[in-house]
Amino acid sequence: MALSDSVTTCLSPPVHYAICKLGFEKKDTYDINNILSENGEVCWQAVTEHVCYLESDQSVDYIKSIRSLGPVCESINLYFKSLTKEQFVIQYALWFRWTNYTELFLEVFDVLQYTQTTEVALGLMKLTSCLERALGDVYLLIGKDCPFLLRDLLASEQLAVVFGQAVMNVLRVFIGSPYGLNLRNVLWHGFASPQEIPVKYCAMLLFLTAGLGQLLQTYLLQTKCILVHRPYVIFVSLEELDVFPGKYLTISKYLNHETLSIAEELVKLSSFVLKTMLPFWMAALTAFKQSRYADCVILLLPQLEVGLRLLFTTTNQCPNRLLTAEVKFLSKVSYDLMLAKRLDNEEVNQLPAVLEEPAMASEFLWDFLNHQEGPRIRDRLSHGEINLEAFPREVANQIVAFAITLLCRFSDEDMFAFKEHTVIKPLMNCASCYRSRFHPISRLKKQVLECMKSIHLWPELPTVPKEHIQTIKGLEGNAEASTLILMISEIISQLQQYMPQNCCSSDDPINSVLTERLLIELCDTCICTLYSPRPVLEILVVLRKISTQCHQVSEQVIASTELRYKQWMNKTLRSRQRHNYLRMLNSIKFLSPVLRFILVLITLELVNVHLVCRKNPFDYQQYLKFLKSVLQYTENLVTYTSPEKNKWDETMELTNKALIKIRKISDRKLMLMQLAT
Repeated sequence: MALSDSVTTCLSPPVHYAICKLGFEKKDTYDINNILSENGEVCWQAVTEHVCYLESDQSVDYIKSIRSLGPVCESINLYFKSLTKEQFVIQYALWFRWTNYTELFLEVFDVLQYTQTTEVALGLMKLTSCLERALGDVYLLIGKDCPFLLRDLLASEQLAVVFGQAVMNVLRVFIGSPYGLNLRNVLWHGFASPQEIPVKYCAMLLFLTAGLGQLLQTYLLQTKCILVHRPYVIFVSLEELDVFPGKYLTISKYLNHETLSIAEELVKLSSFVLKTMLPFWMAALTAFKQSRYADCVILLLPQLEVGLRLLFTTTNQCPNRLLTAEVKFLSKVSYDLMLAKRLDNEEVNQLPAVLEEPAMASEFLWDFLNHQEGPRIRDRLSHGEINLEAFPREVANQIVAFAITLLCRFSDEDMFAFKEHTVIKPLMNCASCYRSRFHPISRLKKQVLECMKSIHLWPELPTVPKEHIQTIKGLEGNAEASTLILMISEIISQLQQYMPQNCCSSDDPINSVLTERLLIELCDTCICTLYSPRPVLEILVVLRKISTQCHQVSEQVIASTELRYKQWMNKTLRSRQRHNYLRMLNSIKFLSPVLRFILVLITLELVNVHLVCRKNPFDYQQYLKFLKSVLQYTENLVTYTSPEKNKWDETMELTNKALIKIRKISDRKLMLMQLAT
């Protein structure tokens, strides 16, 4: 029997006991009138008195508290079931406004009425993420930097000031503390199956959220503060997220009902899916069909984590990790742990090899979930940073398509027909050749090409007629500019042996080498992005800063040229401004090749960036110092070419010093490209 068939729970015995049994041990019936006043306000003292504390240090005794609060949760669940939707809205809708998403909590009330297990779990995941976001907004009434982790947020002094420590301790029994029920993390990390989450805990959190709203209103009236909600994160450049099924095909053609029907069959057959989690998968695909894209992704992400954890535990022979929802495991980001190069015992992690490096899951998961400049979908959804109602279909497309490729990848050989199906095969092909888009290496490639496109606009910029320039005395000679261009040519000639030969010409190194074509070819080079060592990442930071500064210079030159030309033609420039404008035009003659040269230089270093690990500590520091000097040069260029400074003559001296330094480093063969031979 496959492991995916034999596993009945992913909760360890202590966690399973805490969530599924502990809160049911006390059979008391609790009168709802003890915790609700006649006008529907929460009597917090009647709730907080059920939180128990350890005698040793007066910290929360989570086991006793869960047991004591169990009957209270049941009473609240039955009370909510007794209400009509209209009664609930009249009595409670007002108290959810502080969350900035009242509709979600009304939706959770509907879920309680039908107690469909997957919907209860989904409702809890959405409720906890929205509640965390709202609590963060409250934190910012007093504090400055909102804690990233929910457990730190709930333990903060700022929230205790607003709501009271006893109230926050009640919340921590249910969410935020790894020693309590920890419902948010257990669900978002995919440890709980639908039937393992008691509906009464969902009802309790709905109740507590309304009670927090009542306490907050009192605090705001007393302090005359105004609660400000942080804006939602909006996904920009959605085209960058368009992975499946490739740039020549439209996703809608492939993620149609036929594809989703095949996916439903794959879910039932694939070894990637734990059978206890099957309802989550089916609910996710149903949500996609119904255009509920946020719900679809919220349901799928934990299941991708479960499937990967199944592979991780199998390939690394550590089955106990599959059945763990303990403090140690949940204190880490599970994806980080599973995709790491080495295990805790320093042995090599076998999972990336199983996932077929470099493509398939590793690169995609790092891109979409972990890299700081990527969409970080799981983080942003689970922390309530995204407007669920406006969740883009484009993002859901990618997650669903990726999930389908994993289902196919980890299926039996007799499922060959599925993999070769006309709507599935394009998805598999795209997955097999995926390259990272949000690793710093990939971002630098993108930056370099965008900067080169900007510089290519310079020849098209309007300039004053030559006869006008000749009337200005003191600008006849271009000796300095010519000297700089000659120096660039000499350095290029030295470095040409490290460049693709089809992009080089000894006759005209400036115009034949410093081209967009060369940069495109260099950026097409496949560079390993998984497990980049610290020295590599440090170098990338500096290279990216250099590229950013070059782009800033280019944009300033374009803006200044267009403005000054317009002013020249309108005869609104004073004498000194006219001279300065002509100096700028003179400087552009060497600034264009020097910026293009720097772009080629940093791209060549990028292609060989992993060779930095060969350098000993002293040579590494010397090399880093050199790159920082190039960065300093580009930063000074930004300053001197800014509209405020306009120090165009000074850029020549700056450039001369920078080129001399680059030539010295080249002569000493200290560049990374020179280590490759």
